Amino acid sequence: MRIVVTGSLAYDYIMDFPGYFKDHILPDKVHMLTVSFLVDSMRRMRGGVAGNIAYTLALLGDRPLVVATAGQDFGEYRALMERQGIDASGIRLIDDEFTASCFINTDKANNQIVAFYTGAMAHSKHLSLLGLGLGAGDLVIISPTDPEAMSRYAAECRAQGVPFLFDPGKQTPRLDGEQILAGLNGASVLVGNDYEFAMMAQKTGRSEADLIGSAPLAVVTRGSEGSVLYDNAHASEIAIPVAPIADVVDPTGAGDAYLGGLVFGLARGLPLDVAGRVAALAAAYAIEKRGCQEHSYTVAEFAERYAAAFGPSRAIETWAADGVTR
Repeated sequence: MRIVVTGSLAYDYIMDFPGYFKDHILPDKVHMLTVSFLVDSMRRMRGGVAGNIAYTLALLGDRPLVVATAGQDFGEYRALMERQGIDASGIRLIDDEFTASCFINTDKANNQIVAFYTGAMAHSKHLSLLGLGLGAGDLVIISPTDPEAMSRYAAECRAQGVPFLFDPGKQTPRLDGEQILAGLNGASVLVGNDYEFAMMAQKTGRSEADLIGSAPLAVVTRGSEGSVLYDNAHASEIAIPVAPIADVVDPTGAGDAYLGGLVFGLARGLPLDVAGRVAALAAAYAIEKRGCQEHSYTVAEFAERYAAAFGPSRAIETWAADGVTR
């Protein structure tokens, strides 16, 4: 199975606010909100949803193809992706633009205020999945990027009979109801957190239950409460616990790592409960490091930690024994 990852490529500017946002926001004055948060630190790191998902897939031993756009400042990032084992041949450089940039400010309660500069990402709507030789045995991940691009990729997958996963993610506020429904149409997997599902329901006029039932597999992540996999093909719900975390350092990118782990498990044909736990553990690694692509592990280390967190799994043991290492 070829895994194609579409979505944003970006530089993340990670900032830490040493207090709580709620202490500086007056509810009765939000109609004229003006606040400034003095942060303790800032680092520029590799990010973007497509880059983060592909990074996790590569750590787990896959070689995903990334289809996305980046700017004139992307050279170092691309070189690191290729060294990691990611196929960057589908990335188009836009010479007169900068790579998209995400400015993320996190407070002591792990609440986040995010601003996103589109940059080269706006050109992703001109990319196409046609001509990649994809078929029914492959999987395309449609993750947050330019809304027109997301709709286009879904339409091209349907036209070619290619299974696809739809993850509106942080683009949910910008997508209108028709764009969300276009992404849902024919999706094999629908992924979102509980807030995003509520927002999708509001925008489409459908209930959350209807949305969850619209794809053969729907995944709802609930932060510290874990996640739920709705196997609609077999009318079952699978609760996935969070993996034990040594230290909560930075939640940024945890959702992308989760999705990368989930897709890896699905592509490998792992049982859904195992695939969900792989996803949870992949997210744990991301949370324990500052930045989205600063953590690392070998297949053996991952398998050992999986057993410690969730108990032994023959599927994981077999995968680790294949000798795939990073």
